[in-house]
Amino acid sequence: MKVAITGGTGFVGSHLAELLTAQGHEVVLISRRLGSDVSDLEVLTAAFEGCDGVVHCAGINRETGDQAYQKVHIEGTRNVVEAAKHARIRKVVMMSFLRARPQCESAYHESKWDAEQIVRDSGLDFTVLKAGVIYGSGDHMLDHLSRAFYTFPLFALVGMRDQRVRPAAVQDVARILAAALTDPRLVRKTVPITGPEEIPLSQAVRRIAAVVGKRPFFFRMPVWFHYGLAWVCEQTMKIPMVSIAQVRILSEGLVEPSPPCDLLPEDLAPKIPFGREQIRRGLPAAGRITLSDLRCPVPCKI
Repeated sequence: MKVAITGGTGFVGSHLAELLTAQGHEVVLISRRLGSDVSDLEVLTAAFEGCDGVVHCAGINRETGDQAYQKVHIEGTRNVVEAAKHARIRKVVMMSFLRARPQCESAYHESKWDAEQIVRDSGLDFTVLKAGVIYGSGDHMLDHLSRAFYTFPLFALVGMRDQRVRPAAVQDVARILAAALTDPRLVRKTVPITGPEEIPLSQAVRRIAAVVGKRPFFFRMPVWFHYGLAWVCEQTMKIPMVSIAQVRILSEGLVEPSPPCDLLPEDLAPKIPFGREQIRRGLPAAGRITLSDLRCPVPCKI
């Protein structure tokens, strides 16, 4: 089988590409890093030629430069669908967000929902997978949290009330994405992907700190504080430690899909526990946040 993956060099896309290659499939990677882009219909159509399926993983969690939610999530998804039709591909698997929904006053959530609707209305055989917290090597969560623990003796938890999460290992997510390409039970279905264990967000954060070997002082701050922190991070950091969209995501909790959707078959459900060994495997090399992580308004030497 020949499969095209948008966002193919990103976190989930790269793990999926590795899995499909190990299974003997041919993989075509679509990525801005490789000079291809979901904004270019002609490039997509050429890349999709001869493919049996497309897995659409491209997405952003903050807007920067010309990378806007409208352009990447909505227009990009429309281009993926049109390119798939031009290339005579019948199967499109889309990676979306667990709580993507309309009219919720979040551009991230709403744009993901609009993208889902484009896929559902495409007339193609589709599967939309709505994932919550995904962790593993190359992710944002383990990378950003571990670096924060190495840098700061204090850590502010999101909100005055603990939300609950069900972290899913990226290996499980990649396995489900691969299965969605061929499993008839997932044709024209929208299904959630959540991990096997439901825990408070604060407990998830503390587990990561324990594996890192740090014991910061944890305290709670209201959501508005984290929105302000995220705004500062987005303005000053090359890759923000936290984004505004991520604050909204964490403040809601990540346990149930919204709106409700189809059930994932039990044999495909994530099985890997959010334990010390799995966390350790996903951690990046030990490192602090430094001046090199900041944007420089003028050329500077760090």
